[in-house]
Amino acid sequence: MFNIANQLTLIRIAFIPLLVVVYYSPFEWRFLTSAILFGLAGITDALDGYIARKYNLATPFGAFLDPVADKLMVAVALAVLIESHADVWFTLPATIIICREIVISALREWMAELGKRATVAVSSIGKIKTTLQIIAIVVLLSVDPEGWPIINMLGYVTMYSAAILTLWSMYVYLRAAWPSLRGDE
Repeated sequence: MFNIANQLTLIRIAFIPLLVVVYYSPFEWRFLTSAILFGLAGITDALDGYIARKYNLATPFGAFLDPVADKLMVAVALAVLIESHADVWFTLPATIIICREIVISALREWMAELGKRATVAVSSIGKIKTTLQIIAIVVLLSVDPEGWPIINMLGYVTMYSAAILTLWSMYVYLRAAWPSLRGDE
């Protein structure tokens, strides 16, 4: 159960409070260090999945914990950024992303209960969305929100791109599950 893939997932979860403490610390290096922590969490996400598949280390515990760790890390990072950016133009895409994650998680759980989990399996759009989210969050965590306007604008543009893909992927998943949601099957 606690193989290397699952340990990487647990490390990702341990990064969550560390990210918050570092981001709110009084040190000048807090922004870049927070971005590095989040980036490392993203790398562990890719690495744990690769290791689990390559070495046949997939476990039910890992299958449960991996998506939970991803969503927790993204939600906490976005919450920290919402507070520090304190602006509707950032809060809007961040809220869309968080809400979509909740909706799709619930949809996947429900479809799994129906034995139709594959209907809402991760798609290429979802992978691109996740990549853009990670890039946006790393960029936005890396600098003081009150400084570096060009880097902040790059982060916002990437965040809006991720939010658009978030809505698109949610539409794709809901459309695939629609017959089950309507009770047609």
